[in-house]
Amino acid sequence: MKLKHIIIGVVVIVLLIVVLKVTGVIGKENIEKVTVEKVGDKTVIETVTASGKIQPETEVKLSSEVSGEVTELLVKEGDVVKKGQLLCKVRPDILQSGYERTVASYNAQKANVGAAQQQLVQAQANFENADATYKRNVELYNKKVISAAEFDAAKAAYLTAKSTLASAKEGVIGAKFNLAQTAANVKEAGANLARTTIYAPVDGVVSKLSIELGDRILGTSQMAGTEIMRISNLSTMEVNVDVNENDINRVSLGDSATVEVDAFAGKKFRGIVTEIASSSTAVGTANTSVDQVTNFSVKVRLLAESYNTVKGGAKDLPSPFRPGLSATVDIESETVRGLAIPIQSVFTDNNTGADNKGGAEGSEKQKSKLTDKQLKQYVYLFDAKTSTVKKTAVSTGIQNDQYIVVKKGLKGGEQIVSGPYSAIQNKLKDGVKVEQTTKDKLFTAGSKK
Repeated sequence: MKLKHIIIGVVVIVLLIVVLKVTGVIGKENIEKVTVEKVGDKTVIETVTASGKIQPETEVKLSSEVSGEVTELLVKEGDVVKKGQLLCKVRPDILQSGYERTVASYNAQKANVGAAQQQLVQAQANFENADATYKRNVELYNKKVISAAEFDAAKAAYLTAKSTLASAKEGVIGAKFNLAQTAANVKEAGANLARTTIYAPVDGVVSKLSIELGDRILGTSQMAGTEIMRISNLSTMEVNVDVNENDINRVSLGDSATVEVDAFAGKKFRGIVTEIASSSTAVGTANTSVDQVTNFSVKVRLLAESYNTVKGGAKDLPSPFRPGLSATVDIESETVRGLAIPIQSVFTDNNTGADNKGGAEGSEKQKSKLTDKQLKQYVYLFDAKTSTVKKTAVSTGIQNDQYIVVKKGLKGGEQIVSGPYSAIQNKLKDGVKVEQTTKDKLFTAGSKK
């Protein structure tokens, strides 16, 4: 009885194996499904991505040169102002009295100059009289008409008058110099008094107002001073971004850029690189360390033609952008037209197989490896006749997020394996048979598993 049960069990197992063999569950060759793309010419734009803030290209910070109380404030934040327009006044009491003192001193010195000139006239007249008397006495003395004592007295009077005249001339010159000095003091006092009145130095918009009427402010003559307001030309805006030191050498003046502003979701604006910092943002700062990220400031001007038709934003300002908005910039550092393939098609091999890692680690390292000149780069060519792949060495150039330029190894028109990434990195080998499929079917099949 037991033998009968054993025979029945063996027969059932054999039948099950036969059924599974016929249906292909057992013994069916496991063929990897891949997507294929034809090699052709494409335009690849290499970009440098950075984030920053929108700011006016021209911004003037105003501070008072004198300290005091704000007695007049004639503008508010957001007002459009013209060059020379009165903005505010600082209480001028002390400077006003100082100006009046210097004016009084100047007027007194003018009177001194007049008095010195009158003394010069008097000295000139006395000298002429003494000169004539002296000449007559010389003749009389030679004719023995007057005594030697009288002649000596006349000569002494002449020399005294001559000295007095010279002194009067120098007195006039000194008085004029004193007048010029007091005039300079008046000019300085007037300039100091004028500093209590703040005028707009340029046309623009009051983008920031830091004071209120009645505030006491500190002048720039005392340390840094108090910032009163900022006047900005909001018709020309720029994005100030920080570019990493690894990318800064790929950025040049005049490079085009695409700008995405967080406040304008889904819209892209055009820009151009106008300024690249010569020193990193860390230079001159305290507590810098070797591990600190080194960035360089780059300014990208927003082109007006890219946002002239934009609706929304700052309706009361010359442009739709407000200073301080966050933006992301893609700077187009290089553009190449040539043979290009999907970036995930390229894999590296250092002859040990250790570098062809899958998963997140391999995905993160793949893009950096493509720029490593010491590693060999390969792609898998697809042979439609035999449905096999062939490992082929290539040399690559610039890349973007999707494609990479091929310099050597391909001629164009070949079919290469473009996916899936995990199969290219880990499963495929030279000469392996594969099954061509589409992305839709590949992803659909993957989602069902």
